[in-house]
Amino acid sequence: MAHFETEYQRLEASYGDSPPGEENLLMHVPEGSKSHWHHIENLDLFFQRVYNLHQKNGFTCMLMGEIFELVQLLFVVGFTVFLANCVDYDVLFANKFVNHTDSSKVTLPDAILPMDVCSAHIRDNAFVIFVLIISGVFWLHRLIKFLYNVCCYWEIRSFYIKGLKMTMSELPYVTWQEVQARIIEIQKEHQICIHKKELSELDIYHRILRFKNYMVAMVNKSLLPVRFRLPVLGDSVFYTRGLKYNFELIFFWGPGSLFENEWSLKPEYKRGGNRLELADRLASRILWIGIANLLLCPVILVWQILYAFFSYTEVIKREPGSLGARCWSLYGRCYLRHFNELDHELMSRLSKGYKASSKYMNCFLSPLLTVVAKNVAFFAGSLLAVLIALTIYDEDVLAVEHVLSSITLLGVCITICRSFIPDKHMVFCPEQLLRVILAHIHYMPDHWQGNAHRYETRDQFSQLFQYKAVFILEELLSPVVTPIILIFCLRRKSLEIIDFFRNFTVEVVGVGDTCSFAQMDIRQHGHPAWMSEGKTEASIYQQAEDGKTELSLMHFAITNPHWQPPRETTHFISQLKERVHKEAAGASSDTHPLSLSESEPRSLVANILAGPSTLASVHFGCDSSLTNNAATGLTSGETALRSLSPISSSLHLRGSLSAAHRASGFTSRTMTGSGTDARTVSSGSSAWEGQLTSLVLSEYASTEMSIHALYMHEIHKQQSRGDVSRHTWHRQESDESSDSIPDEVRSEPNAHSRNFPRSHTFPTTLTSPGASPASASATSATTVGQDVAKAQSSTQRCHSGPAADHLGASGKAVRTARMPMGGWAEGGKASSRHHEPLQEETSEDELPPHIHKVT
Repeated sequence: MAHFETEYQRLEASYGDSPPGEENLLMHVPEGSKSHWHHIENLDLFFQRVYNLHQKNGFTCMLMGEIFELVQLLFVVGFTVFLANCVDYDVLFANKFVNHTDSSKVTLPDAILPMDVCSAHIRDNAFVIFVLIISGVFWLHRLIKFLYNVCCYWEIRSFYIKGLKMTMSELPYVTWQEVQARIIEIQKEHQICIHKKELSELDIYHRILRFKNYMVAMVNKSLLPVRFRLPVLGDSVFYTRGLKYNFELIFFWGPGSLFENEWSLKPEYKRGGNRLELADRLASRILWIGIANLLLCPVILVWQILYAFFSYTEVIKREPGSLGARCWSLYGRCYLRHFNELDHELMSRLSKGYKASSKYMNCFLSPLLTVVAKNVAFFAGSLLAVLIALTIYDEDVLAVEHVLSSITLLGVCITICRSFIPDKHMVFCPEQLLRVILAHIHYMPDHWQGNAHRYETRDQFSQLFQYKAVFILEELLSPVVTPIILIFCLRRKSLEIIDFFRNFTVEVVGVGDTCSFAQMDIRQHGHPAWMSEGKTEASIYQQAEDGKTELSLMHFAITNPHWQPPRETTHFISQLKERVHKEAAGASSDTHPLSLSESEPRSLVANILAGPSTLASVHFGCDSSLTNNAATGLTSGETALRSLSPISSSLHLRGSLSAAHRASGFTSRTMTGSGTDARTVSSGSSAWEGQLTSLVLSEYASTEMSIHALYMHEIHKQQSRGDVSRHTWHRQESDESSDSIPDEVRSEPNAHSRNFPRSHTFPTTLTSPGASPASASATSATTVGQDVAKAQSSTQRCHSGPAADHLGASGKAVRTARMPMGGWAEGGKASSRHHEPLQEETSEDELPPHIHKVT
């Protein structure tokens, strides 16, 4: 890539900072003015609040939720102090007799200490006073934040009613796509953002997900220290809400963070000259935050235990098997998240894959454990049956000491044992289940396919899909483990973090500084093994792992059908869809779709799809754009994903689908004049019809994305057959990579004897005289599209250092010997293509960084 020796400066039309002290100002022009909503200063917070109010189903629901959270905090602290200091447990357990004049029965008031005794106990306990002070300060902070949020969300409520023309009663039945479409229309009239005439869907997503995109990218590049090799447990993942909160506090919004406000990275972090000083400063800040976590560990630990006790005790009593249920781990939700994917979109995907994931994990129940569980359940059930029979015969049996406790414990034991006994009708088909899971979660390491029956695959998948009991245990241990990770693991990665934010931050007009991976630019971050060969110029360091760029791009394009991507991106999407549709057209003439033999892959889609289309009976209305999309989508889904679709398994609605047809016809007639896709509309002639239409259209988009995800994985599998694949479970940790030594220094005679600062985000490069560019992998499918045009967008700029095609003295290509952040390089082999090393800049802070433009 070419060098641009240009000083860093903002583009003339780029997003400007708010005046000092007005960062959070929401300007509401009075009635009678030309525009009610003009020039909103902090669009990040504004769009986040618009989205949050939509997801919380309106102002009243959000307000009640916030109030109950405050009351819940008071209840947990007050009730705990009361139980610890104001209850006479000797009286409650009948270890001490109470003199009564009228009755011999002990009542609850007898076990409660007098107020003066209770107060004396509290005053004499220094730890209780300390906890009350900390809790009081925290509660006052939450109260002030609540009052501030009420004022802010009242403005958002007014924006929905007056600006978007939506009432709060309609909000639960309106999709986010419709809200977003109306925001885009309002921008054209009222200029919510004064730096752009029109907003795009991607602009709104960038503002809502600015920091989350950075977190997804850092997990994708194995930068965050969340994977560990423990002596007994082996490879483990530890990523909790407390650890995530500290990461965000350090990087994004805490005091001394890398961002000066919600939309702009601090200028010093955009330069490479003072990277060592910035890394030391960041390491020192991480250390102090780790020490603060260590000092607050007792208080946080007590809070976590109490909150877990009050939250889960009733659930465990009512459903003892709930601890044996599974949930998507916090790490799994971050690893499986697309760039630019909102929370409700992610949870919808993962929820659809929940049943298949549970069935897959249940395939690995131990036969020995099953035998033991059956017999333990038999003995416990026998004892329980006798106690129940005696209780029915004479209720005085319950008065016998520990009888009621025994009945409860035996019931819990039986429930736990049943969770280890598999369904007798269950069929062992892990490969098919893993394929269904992949259709929904969209990401899966290459070595899982074909090895779904192995315990190694099951253990790695359990890191994404963990037991609820493990989730609770990790949260309880989080106050103890989090400071250790911060002090001893994250601190040594400070230089890599500084380099990451500089190298992968771009400035977008009207948006500000965003993660470059979130641009979903195939040329900058595509992977040749994921249908981007010939279209990407990214080095291994710049590539997103596991096909994240390509899959995120397809997901965003399908979720937002009106989005207009750049020309080369549009070409990639259209080429991919065309290939899927061509494969689907020939799928009907192939062998039976359940024949999954890889030796006879007559059609990729024939192996992917199974069963009649769940949406084949839906006839969409008059909108021509939707009709074309539906026709091609349904063609590709002639035999599509019956087992994947919630509609096919739970909604046998022939009559309801006709109602959906009427609703979709209504919406398409309504929106044809404005050019709005019917998929973005959820309101029909009634709220119920609008919801049903939204469900059907959302299901269509989900099925379409599932087909494309499966197809892309199949193509990737064929292309990478025989090659070494890189993914999260095989990549080395970045702190195990080689030292970062600039290329210009390696040519010096004594280069290896000099000391250089250690950084693993700069690739170590060696000149390979025999290296020659080659194809990244042997492909069995034709290359998608043509070469990407070299024209660059003038609205974005990357803060990274220079990256250019680098040739050695002999004119041969330079290859990367060992890649940063766990990248793979094959020793003794020529590089598969030109890798572009990022050269380290000089240490003088006053020198301007090198900049190149990205699309």
